[in-house]
Amino acid sequence: MLQRKIIHIDMDAFYASVEQRDDPSLRGRPIAVGHDGPRGVVSTASYEARPYGVRSALPSVTARRLCPELIFVPARFDVYKAVSQQIRDIFREYTELVEPLSLDEAFLDVTHERSATLVAREIKARIRRQTELTASAGVSVNKMLAKIASDYRKPDGLFTIAPSEVEAFVAALPVERFFGIGAVTAERMHRMGIHTGADLRQWDEAALVQRFGKAGHAYYGYARGVDEREVEPHRVRKSVGAETTFAEDTDDRTRLSMELAAVREEVWNRIQRHEFRGKTVVLKLKYDDFRQITRSKTLFTAIDSDEALCRVSEELLAGVDFHGRKVRLIGLTVGNTPEACADCVQLRFDFGEE
Repeated sequence: MLQRKIIHIDMDAFYASVEQRDDPSLRGRPIAVGHDGPRGVVSTASYEARPYGVRSALPSVTARRLCPELIFVPARFDVYKAVSQQIRDIFREYTELVEPLSLDEAFLDVTHERSATLVAREIKARIRRQTELTASAGVSVNKMLAKIASDYRKPDGLFTIAPSEVEAFVAALPVERFFGIGAVTAERMHRMGIHTGADLRQWDEAALVQRFGKAGHAYYGYARGVDEREVEPHRVRKSVGAETTFAEDTDDRTRLSMELAAVREEVWNRIQRHEFRGKTVVLKLKYDDFRQITRSKTLFTAIDSDEALCRVSEELLAGVDFHGRKVRLIGLTVGNTPEACADCVQLRFDFGEE
């Protein structure tokens, strides 16, 4: 079996870079793509804004406090989608095995090519020439390592982890850099004495599964540089969501509505970024006693506007009885994509109601 050659391409501050490209007055200045207001969130921040701590999914009011000179620019998803299609057309000149993760990143399987690094360099050059934008590329033997590599020399970076380098690279890698290990999981690992790939490799698979559930199987492989996932050109995303935990628990419905609005904007941004369509909206609440509940509503057709998402999510929140408890976390997810079951039909029943 041929050893895979995987490239991960990640556009640099994609939305913000497009805005700076199209408006020269924004070049070299800290900008954020998103809605400037009490309920807004940052979709993408330019590299000039990032030293201030401004990043995607950050509430706009927090971003403004961190960087008073920040310029907010409304998102133009029709433009981003058109540019993304240009970039995907370039990818498909090199391979049919392209798995888009969002408008601004994708995996490419170029196992048939003599040198994946040369292909990545050529793709980067063509993207710059045809779109005037920069991309970073990671090259390695699997998806996990390629994705890590693409983040190593941003912006406009190219980093290759060769087969002979995998073991040493993974051993020295902080667990926070592994795919699927977020801040909460990393902190749990730190308490277990696991700080690097070498530490993680000391744990057997059964113990990791016992501590982390099914994800433990993946962690066991990642610690050894193993990731058997194939590049899937027709992979169907099952859901898109976001959530936020409050600094102080609250039962104030006005505040909860405002917090939900910020989460909802982030969800809508992700729906746009991932070109996702879903018919079911799920509201998640976690109370001060850590009990978690969900409420959901399934529509006949996919959510097609932020107004529709607003209406459904507010209805779900209004229907929850807190029973005297306060809320510490609120989340929103859109799922049940029609693409997951193209032949399924949502039945309508006539109950004679007006």
